[in-house]
Amino acid sequence: MPATQNTYHINLTTRGRTFAERGDGTRAVTEARASGVVLLPNQSNTVHWTPDAEQLILKIPRARLESHLADLVGHPVVEAVDFDFGFRTDSPRGRSLLSAVEFLARELDQPGGITETPLAREQLETFVMTQLLLAVRNSHSDLLEGYAGKARSARIRPVLAYLESHADQPLTPCDLARAGCMSVRALHATFQHELGVSPMAYLRRVRLDHVHAELLRLTSSDVRISDIAMRWGFYHPSRFARQYQERFGELPSDTARRTAPAR
Repeated sequence: MPATQNTYHINLTTRGRTFAERGDGTRAVTEARASGVVLLPNQSNTVHWTPDAEQLILKIPRARLESHLADLVGHPVVEAVDFDFGFRTDSPRGRSLLSAVEFLARELDQPGGITETPLAREQLETFVMTQLLLAVRNSHSDLLEGYAGKARSARIRPVLAYLESHADQPLTPCDLARAGCMSVRALHATFQHELGVSPMAYLRRVRLDHVHAELLRLTSSDVRISDIAMRWGFYHPSRFARQYQERFGELPSDTARRTAPAR
């Protein structure tokens, strides 16, 4: 096929194999659900299929993809994005891209599906473009990775502030996601990447720290540990004691015994 000039073609092999060659001599071989190729708008391409080959072919208007990329990196994109010719679809990001395209394809064929909800379709299309830019190495990958890291750090700060100031209240992942203006899935991914724990595990850690601080400030042996624990959301005494010991190396009663004045 000649250079399209205005469209990126992404070929995702789902059965069989393909053999592709780009105008500059670059070659790639794709295998079912393991790899694909990106056909650039400024390169001619030749693709041969095995008899059993099947593909999902995603066509993205050049202006749409480059405008979306410009929004992500914060400056205009004036030349065609130079993607690697071949890429993996069995990597974590590659699988996410393939799954999103398959979902989009199913919904477009389904009566009453996403074709009748333009806003949802646009959001899914945007997600697919982002996954493509992250899954396939390209001339802007370093900037994108830097952007993603900064975005995660910036997005998690309001969540942590909200969590700290509301730790004594019933909180759910949905509450925390709303505080950070993100989806629950993005919330979990951000916490795992930045802090190495889930949002609720981090919340439990914060609450245990508050209990520990209160026990260290005890001025009377009449204060019940269970009351302090319940104030910070721990309603199961044995589970609370185990979690406290895992974090501080001693039982809450040991902490209280060391700090509270004797009767």
